[in-house]
This record gives sequence, C-alpha cells and structure tokens, in this order.
Amino acid sequence: MAFFDTHTHLDFVAQDLSLSISQLVQAAKQGNVERLLVVSVDAKNFDKVTACSQADPEHIVYGLGLHPLYIASHQYTDLDILERRLLERDPHCTAIAEIGLDKGVAEICTPDLWKKQCEFLEAQLSFAKRLDLPINLHSRKTHDVLFPFLKKAQLSQCGVIHGFSGSYEQAKRFVDLGYKIGIGGIITYSRANKTRETIRKLPLNSLVLETDSPDMPVFGYQGEPNRPERINVSFQALCELRTETPEQITDVIWQTSEKLFWLD
Repeated sequence: MAFFDTHTHLDFVAQDLSLSISQLVQAAKQGNVERLLVVSVDAKNFDKVTACSQADPEHIVYGLGLHPLYIASHQYTDLDILERRLLERDPHCTAIAEIGLDKGVAEICTPDLWKKQCEFLEAQLSFAKRLDLPINLHSRKTHDVLFPFLKKAQLSQCGVIHGFSGSYEQAKRFVDLGYKIGIGGIITYSRANKTRETIRKLPLNSLVLETDSPDMPVFGYQGEPNRPERINVSFQALCELRTETPEQITDVIWQTSEKLFWLD
C-alpha cells in the first residue's frame, strides 16, 4: 500500500518542526507515503521548494506558482520570474502550483485585489496551457467563480481542485471538465457532512489524496502542524465512505496521482 501526497508545503513543515527534508521524508515513508508534490506560494520560496526536490529526487517533485492569499505582496514582475523558471524547469517540476482564487479573506477581495487575483490566475493558466503542465488549484468560496476560468482555459493536462470543500454538484462540474478532487483532512471530521457525501458519490478515479501540510490538520491532531504521514488518517476516513476495498482505493488513487504529477 503506497500513497502520493499531492499537495504539501514541505518547506514550511520543516521550518515549523525544525526537521530536515530527509527526516520528514523518512517519517512519510514509514507511513507508506512514497511520493510528494511540494507546492510553492510566492516567488520568494521558489528556491526552497526546488531544494526540497533536490534533497530527495526519488520521492519528491514540485510545483511553482503564485498563491492568491499572497496577492497583495505579489508583484507583476513575479509572473515574469515564474514564466522564466517554468521555461527553464528541471524534470522534477511537474506542475504549476499553488494557484487559484480566494474570497475567504476580506482584505484580498477589494475591487483592485480581486481584479489582480483574476489576472494572476489567467496568466498562470496560460502558462499551463502553453507548457502542457497540470495545475494545483486553491479555491475558497470561489468554486462557482473559478469554473468559468477553467472552462475557458481548456487545459489538456487539467489538474486538481485541492482541499475541496463543497457540494456534489460543484465537484461534478470540475470532474466533468477533467479535473480531479483533492481530499484532505476535512473528511476526517464528522461534521463535514456535505463534503463527505460529495466524496462518497464521486467516481473513484476523480479523487487524489493530499495533506496540505503543515495546514489542514486531520481529526485528532488539531493544533499541531500537519505532516505527510497523516494522509493515512484521511485514507481511513475515505475507506469508511466508499464501497470499494482499501486495496482498490489505494491502487486507483495512486495511478491517478502518478499520471498527473510524477515524472514522465
């Protein structure tokens, strides 16, 4: 049984826990996490994310992107930096991530900053289309707004709606467009009825597992930095929701994740 953590900020986990990347990977492997996609948030941490992969290229790939939560500090020249880094990328850079839209924080939803969020998303979608790279998308309170952007972009590789929390109808629209749904700690909470029911009903081959570590803690570990090996807690919750065997779930999700984000 092997897992692929398709969304982790491993550089931040290392910082929060004062551990090395090799120590974190060793702990992840003890939890059967054999692959990790480390995603970036701004231009300042492109080098750190790249270094994570260089520290253990057998287990780690990475994505470069400009996260909407940091839109106030992003410079338009950061898009130029991102484009150059993507054009010069090494084979372990397998995604544009983390990108997207966020309406959950009032400070970044002023008219000017919302316009900037949309501009940065469109620019990064154009990079993905031109370079034939999958994307890993942040979407908070923006599922219905995000969908038209993705439909217009018509990416061949598509990608993942990460940390999904929403209705079956919203998820199904993304899935019908070719996107996968990222499952994280939220399904480990019994109160998350809407999201749990959504994950129960979606096709198994539309799902991938993730931790969003050090964020999105699983039930039982609230208040602690999340870690890649805790993907097992989300997996157990997923098995309780699904009718397939654990072996079937593991195999299908592994294949989906590898096809999306692992090395060609």
